[in-house]
Amino acid sequence: MPLNVTIAASLGLLALAAFAGWRGSKPSDPLKGPRLIPWRFIMVTASALALFFVVHLVNLLGVTTGR
Repeated sequence: MPLNVTIAASLGLLALAAFAGWRGSKPSDPLKGPRLIPWRFIMVTASALALFFVVHLVNLLGVTTGR
């Protein structure tokens, strides 16, 4: 994957994680019904994928992270 695509994906996933963290921290409103979107799961998944993309970005910049 090229450098610009990796940077864009990393920024997009970090923005998604921040948005999902904000939405997941809001108190639930029982009058509106249950939450239908698992915001905390989305936040954790986006954060984990962003970590993989950041490691890939560091590898593209020339730092060896493996054996």
